[in-house]
Amino acid sequence: MRTSLRAGLAGALACGVLVTAMNVGRDGGGGGGDASAPPTGPYIAPGDSYTAGPNIPEQSGTPAGCERSGRNYPALVAAELKIKASDFRDVSCAGATIADLSAPQSTDDGTNPAQFDALSGATRLVTVGIGGNDIGFASVIRRCVTSGVMYQVTGGQDGDGDAPCKERYVSGDVDEVRRKTEAADGRLARALDEVERRAPKARVYVVGYPAILPSDGGGCDREPALAPGDTAFVRDKERELNTMRRQRAEATGTRYVDTYGPSEGHDACSAEDTRWIEPLLPRSPAASVHPNERGERGMADAVLHALGAHP
Repeated sequence: MRTSLRAGLAGALACGVLVTAMNVGRDGGGGGGDASAPPTGPYIAPGDSYTAGPNIPEQSGTPAGCERSGRNYPALVAAELKIKASDFRDVSCAGATIADLSAPQSTDDGTNPAQFDALSGATRLVTVGIGGNDIGFASVIRRCVTSGVMYQVTGGQDGDGDAPCKERYVSGDVDEVRRKTEAADGRLARALDEVERRAPKARVYVVGYPAILPSDGGGCDREPALAPGDTAFVRDKERELNTMRRQRAEATGTRYVDTYGPSEGHDACSAEDTRWIEPLLPRSPAASVHPNERGERGMADAVLHALGAHP
């Protein structure tokens, strides 16, 4: 089974570390709303755990191992558009990579069929939220957390400066995470072409990832753990991933939904009553370093705005 962001972060929790880790349619590009009326279905929602909403009640759907919430952003979008239950398919799954869009995915509790199997010529709306697991973002965060703990223990005297995690991923001109992001670009291009082939009449939206860490250059004052330079490194890697996905969407004539901008100030380091992303030790029902219910609502609002359903 592939390791999801949630599973990958469990290792850091097991060590007792309390830290805060950290529109798309073939009928035109751009990030704003469309002048035409939003589609009323059928609506298919492929994606990974940021789409599925692990631990957000109420969990629903099969297989249970995909950890889908009935309050994730696809469900909220479908409800707002008054799409009939029979015309809405949430096929997202925790731990999914781009490859799992076209092939069955094994989970801890059942097998999720290839997500694209739900697409058809009748499909009129598709939102795609995926890519983080392709670059191994879970392992990046885990390593940066471990490096941050050592940085604190040694007082920053372990020989790797203020970005010990970055030093392990970047050597000279070689950036391992960027290399994986570039490789994922090609896979995403092929996936979007497949959506076009299977659902030629659908409006398709690639949904970005919300801000995990502060965008103002600061760290996590409430629960510091990452070394100062590694906070910027992790933040930059997420921005690179979102940029790749935006550019790929635009290159294929697909719309991109920006959730990073609307979520700034609501990251995992922000106050408990305003954040969209839970810290490594969640305070609200959600997976570690994943959107909580407020975050899924914010992502839904961004999608609805792109659809022209919200001002």
